[in-house]
Amino acid sequence: MSLVKSKQRVADHGEVFTPAWMVEAMLDLVKGETERIDSRFLEPACGDGNFLVAVLRRKLAAVELKYGKSDFERRYFALLALMCIYGIELLSDNIAECRGNLLEIFAEYLNLDPADELYRAAFYVVSQNLIHGDALTMRTQDALPITFAEWGYLGKAKFQRRDFRLDNLTLFGGGDSLFAQNGKHEIFKPSKTYPPLTVGELAALAQEATV
Repeated sequence: MSLVKSKQRVADHGEVFTPAWMVEAMLDLVKGETERIDSRFLEPACGDGNFLVAVLRRKLAAVELKYGKSDFERRYFALLALMCIYGIELLSDNIAECRGNLLEIFAEYLNLDPADELYRAAFYVVSQNLIHGDALTMRTQDALPITFAEWGYLGKAKFQRRDFRLDNLTLFGGGDSLFAQNGKHEIFKPSKTYPPLTVGELAALAQEATV
């Protein structure tokens, strides 16, 4: 794989892709977390997803090791693994490739067809977790505050979603205390909490999403 798409993109955006061997070496520094199904990873300049794809592969290997004998658990914990991966990318072609790459890995692992309900649920998840925007300004391409969905698995094929604004998660305030202006209860307060969602309900939301 080439590490650059064009010299112009390097000049305009500083776009250089990390080689696969370096991705794996860097992830090995936090190996335990990469192999924990529910650990959350955010890549603030995710490109086409070379880091996130590698994280997902490791998480799915952990799913297989722990739940490989139960097709039911395997499917829903695989979705949870995908739900715990986040990215922000400035360039539209890159974010589209990133979303597509993660979906492909997920579908390949579970042998899913795009018409499958679980595939469509995953489609919706990546549309929410992988943001076309600018990590420096913490705004989307539409100049809205970047908001991430925190997903939790409640069991019995139901998931909990809570939304958090990125600028609130990174707001530490000044003064003597790390949270001088805002207590932890304020900073980590969700902007929205949803009722528990089934895979079918997530799949239905995919009709409104784009990848």
